[in-house]
Amino acid sequence: QVQLVESGGGLVQAGGSLRLTCTASGISFTGNAMGWYRQSRGEQRELVAGISPEGNTNYDDSVKGRFTASRDNAVNTVYLQMNSLEPEDTAVYYCAVGYPQIYWGQGTQVTVSS
Repeated sequence: QVQLVESGGGLVQAGGSLRLTCTASGISFTGNAMGWYRQSRGEQRELVAGISPEGNTNYDDSVKGRFTASRDNAVNTVYLQMNSLEPEDTAVYYCAVGYPQIYWGQGTQVTVSS
């Protein structure tokens, strides 16, 4: 059974930083790309960052230069370092894996106050 467990969300002032963590089990972690998504209230879920099994990354334009995705294959964990946070980054953040069947974590709330 695939499980993804996120942590690290919270409340932060604009300009602050948070680091999200997602630990996976039940999958071949080293063989899978991972994604970080977010969903704001009333909006569709959107891809924020992706990271290949080799560690290559891609980002949505809205977070380029501020967010950094990384992974540690030894502990089946991906990270999302978020700097210079803005109120517009407020959302529930999810990690995900798999295609075409996508598995989601439970999400972690990030709230950025102005």
